[in-house]
Amino acid sequence: MRGVPPGRETEASAGDGGPAEDPLARARRGDGEAFRELVEPYRRELQVHCYRILGSVQDAEDLLQETLLAAWRGIGGYEERASVRTWLYRIATNRCLNALRDGARRQDQVDYQPEVPLPEPSRRRAEPSWLEPYPDVLLDEIADHAPGPEARYVGRESVSLAFLAALQQLPPKQRAVLVLRDVLGFRAAEVAEILGTTENAVTGALRRARGTLAQELPAPGRESAPLPDSPRERRIMDDFARAFEAGDVDAIVALLTDDVWLTMPPLPLEYQGLEPVRHFLATIALRDGHRHVLIPTRANGQPAFGCYIRDPRTPIMHAHGLLVLSLTGDRISALTRFVDNSCLTGFGLPRSLRAGEQA
Repeated sequence: MRGVPPGRETEASAGDGGPAEDPLARARRGDGEAFRELVEPYRRELQVHCYRILGSVQDAEDLLQETLLAAWRGIGGYEERASVRTWLYRIATNRCLNALRDGARRQDQVDYQPEVPLPEPSRRRAEPSWLEPYPDVLLDEIADHAPGPEARYVGRESVSLAFLAALQQLPPKQRAVLVLRDVLGFRAAEVAEILGTTENAVTGALRRARGTLAQELPAPGRESAPLPDSPRERRIMDDFARAFEAGDVDAIVALLTDDVWLTMPPLPLEYQGLEPVRHFLATIALRDGHRHVLIPTRANGQPAFGCYIRDPRTPIMHAHGLLVLSLTGDRISALTRFVDNSCLTGFGLPRSLRAGEQA
């Protein structure tokens, strides 16, 4: 970890051969290895916490490093009024809020220029969506810390693209409050302590945030998605990949729900419904006989594909973004194409493939 000196050997208490000091005591005395032992169980969940608030994988990793460095430097002032985990969440949350306030981290984001003019969208957001996909392989590394009893969103739902896109519509403080309360299950008093505010302020922010999410998220009662990697999910993925690689727009549309959404972060353009999506596929994604190869992967607890476009003049296929499917029952309810090819790196996918080669 950056900024932490090489670890020292664990010292016995009082030097008399007694039991070794606990990691916190040793960390306070400058033992880097003890500090790592103290914070390592929370590293990945803290990164996902930063990702939920910021929407960016790279920003989340940067803020995680800043959090751990701040914790290392401040370990001497840790008063144990809260658990180490809560103390780390306090540092991480406030670092994320500072990052959102200064806005500087967004300046280096991709400036995507479509190859051809895009159709008029069903809805145009006021701001770009800086949401990035999160590889499932990293979610598997999170330690089993069950959310508190007040949590509303658990498991895949709390990292789904629909949930994270809805979070992006919230002001920073409301976003942090909702994640701390409804995802992690911290009590109102704990959230007030983390954010340095009052319980009344937390309650008011949470009420407003829940109201916004109720408008943004799919209506309750919809059929649930198939279980990850189940035969039902694999069948939908196989059918979609076969139709998309063949350029068969009608076969793709047959797999979609009537109210399907198509989005392309960071573009603030959204297309809803079978006809708008059909038109987009026919005139943009699969226009002029464009043919793709799809490499299956997983993002945000959902099935996904690395997209590669065939070039008839060469055996090399070039990356064409990441496509994530949201499933409802046996249908696809959302198509989210991330247009920045740099996101493929986190999924172990290359920028180009040779024909017949698998990633």
